[in-house]
Amino acid sequence: MCPKTSKTTPLLLIAGICFVIVLVGITGITLINNINLSNIIRLNEKVASDSVTNNENQIKELNYVNNHPRNIYAKLNASKDMPGDEEMQREQEQLPGVPFSQDNPGPNQLPSGRDGESQTLAFSSTFSPFTGDSPPLPFGGVKSNDSAGLIDYEKRERVVQMMEHAWHNYKLYAWGKNELRPLSQRAHVGSIFGSYDLGATIVDGLDTLYIMGLEKEYREGRDWIERKFSLDNISAELSVFETNIRFVGGMLTLYAFTGDPLYKEKAQHIADKLLPAFQTPTGIPYALVNTKTGVAKNYGWASGGSSILSEFGTLHLEFAYLSDITGNPLYRERVQTIRQVLKEIEKPKGLYPNFLNPKTGKWGQLHMSLGALGDSYYEYLLKAWLQSGQTDEEAREMYDEAMLAIMDKMVRTSPNGLTYVSDLKFDRLEHKMDHLACFSGGLFALGAATRQNDHTNKYMEVGKGITNTCHESYVRTPTQLGPEAFRFSDAVEARALRSQEKYYILRPETFESYFVLWRLTHDQKYRDWGWEAVLALEKHCRTAHGYCGLRNVYQQEPQKDDVQQSFFLAETLKYLYLLFSDDSVLPLDEWVFNTEAHPLPIKGANAFYRQAPVTLPASNAS
Repeated sequence: MCPKTSKTTPLLLIAGICFVIVLVGITGITLINNINLSNIIRLNEKVASDSVTNNENQIKELNYVNNHPRNIYAKLNASKDMPGDEEMQREQEQLPGVPFSQDNPGPNQLPSGRDGESQTLAFSSTFSPFTGDSPPLPFGGVKSNDSAGLIDYEKRERVVQMMEHAWHNYKLYAWGKNELRPLSQRAHVGSIFGSYDLGATIVDGLDTLYIMGLEKEYREGRDWIERKFSLDNISAELSVFETNIRFVGGMLTLYAFTGDPLYKEKAQHIADKLLPAFQTPTGIPYALVNTKTGVAKNYGWASGGSSILSEFGTLHLEFAYLSDITGNPLYRERVQTIRQVLKEIEKPKGLYPNFLNPKTGKWGQLHMSLGALGDSYYEYLLKAWLQSGQTDEEAREMYDEAMLAIMDKMVRTSPNGLTYVSDLKFDRLEHKMDHLACFSGGLFALGAATRQNDHTNKYMEVGKGITNTCHESYVRTPTQLGPEAFRFSDAVEARALRSQEKYYILRPETFESYFVLWRLTHDQKYRDWGWEAVLALEKHCRTAHGYCGLRNVYQQEPQKDDVQQSFFLAETLKYLYLLFSDDSVLPLDEWVFNTEAHPLPIKGANAFYRQAPVTLPASNAS
C-alpha cells in the first residue's frame, strides 16, 4: 500500500510550478513598469535640462521699463516672425487677450513647486482654467528643475520645514480654529477673529503651502474650506479690513492659482458679508460689521467714531479683482467711491491723516503715519496701478503725490546716517518708526523700479535706506529680532525705549522689504539678512509645538507670548521662502502681493487673471 503523501505529490508539484509562473509574470510586469517609469523620469529630466539650457543666460535683474505689462503685447507681436513661435501664437489664438512669453507661462504652469520652480499640470481635455470648470489636481504634473542658479536650496528647504512645523502643530492642537497657542497646545480664542471656527490660519496659510509644493497639507486645507467655511451663522463683529486681506485675499489668490470655482464662490460670499459696512453717507465703510445681522460700526477709540485710513484704504486690490473674476461691477464701485473721496478731499500739506469720519467726510485728529493706521493705504495706491497693468494712472498719481509729501515731511536721517520715516502728530515729528512701516522700504523701491521719472533715484535711495534701518533695529537686539517700534534721538538710534514697544509678534514687514530689494537688485546682503532672521526665529521663537512671538527682544532669554499668528504662515514664511527662490517664482512683473502677502495677478500680463464677462450686479447685499 502506497503512503498517502505519495498521492498529493503531483498536486504539490503542479502548485509549485504555477506559483513560479505567477512570480515570474509579476516580476516581468514590475520590471517593465520600472523601465517605463525610468524612461519617463529621464525624459522629464531631459525636458527640464533643455529648459535650463535655453533659459540660463536670460535671468537678469528685473527691468520694468522693458518688461512691464504695456510692452508685453508689443514684444509678442515683434517675435511672431521668429522661428519657433508658431505654438505660442496658437496658444494666444485659443485664449484671446491673454499674452504668453517665456516670463509669462501659459495656463498649464503652476506658480511654484517644492522641488522646482514651476510645475506643468496634466489638464484633462475638458478643463480650461479660464472657464470655471472643475480644476486639475494642483500638484499632479511634472516638476521641472530650476531655470537658473538663483535658488538657495538649503536655506529655502529650512523655511519649508518651518512651515511644516507650524502647520502640523496647528492641525494637531487647533484645527479649524483661528490660531494656535503653541505653549498651551490649544486654540487662541483671543485673536481678532475671536472664538468662532473661521480657520484663519488655514485660509491665510493655504497659498503658502501651495507655493511650497506641500500637497498633502494643501489638500487638507482645501477640504476644510469646502466642508466647513461659512460666515452665514457667525454673529460676530468682524474687522472689515482683516477679513478682507486675510480671507478674501487668500481665496482670490487660490482661485488665481488653481481656477477652482470653490475659491471664487467663497471670496464672493465673504465680500457680500462685508458690504453692509459701506452703507454710510460718504461710502467710506465702517471698521466692524456683524456678518449675520449686517450691523456695522466703528471703534469707539478711533477719533470720534472715525474710520481708519489703513483699513478703508486697503480694500481696492481684492474688490477690484473680485469684480473682474465674477463679472459683477458692484465690488469695484464700492472701492472706487472710496478712491474718489480721498482724491477730492483737501489734504493738509499733501498728507493723509489716519482718521476720516464716514458720516461727515471730514478728517479726524491730524495724526499721519506710514506705520500703524496708515501703512497699507499707500501700498494699495501703487499696487492698484500695477494690478491694472499700469493703466490706472489715477492711482499712480495719488501714490507719487503722497510719497513726495511723506519724503518731505516725515522721512528723516539720524545723526549716524540711518534713514527712517517718523510718525507726525499735529505738525510734530515723533522720531518713532513702527515695525509695520518697515514694509515701506520695499514700497519705495518698487515705486522706483516701475516708473522712470524725476523721483526714481530718490525713491530707491529711501527704500534701501529704510530697509537698512529696519535691519539695524534687528541686529541691535540680543535676539536679532526687531521691536514693534523704535526711536531716534541724539542718544539712541533704531531702539525701542518703552516696554510696550519691545515685543516681536512674528511680523513679516522687514522680510518683505528684503524680498523686494533682493528681486530688484540681487544684492546678496538681503539674502544674508534674511538668513540671519531665519536663525533668530528658530532659536528664539520655535517651540516644540509651533512658533511664538517674544515679549521683549532685548532680553537674552525672552519670554514667549504663546501665539502663532496666522500671518506668520501667510507672510513671514512666504517672503522668506521667496527670498531664497528663483525670480521665476511669482515674478514681480506678473503678480502684486496684497498687504497679507497673498499674490494677485496683474491684468494683461498674467494668464492667471481669469477675467469673467461683465454682468449686472448679482449680489443681494448692498
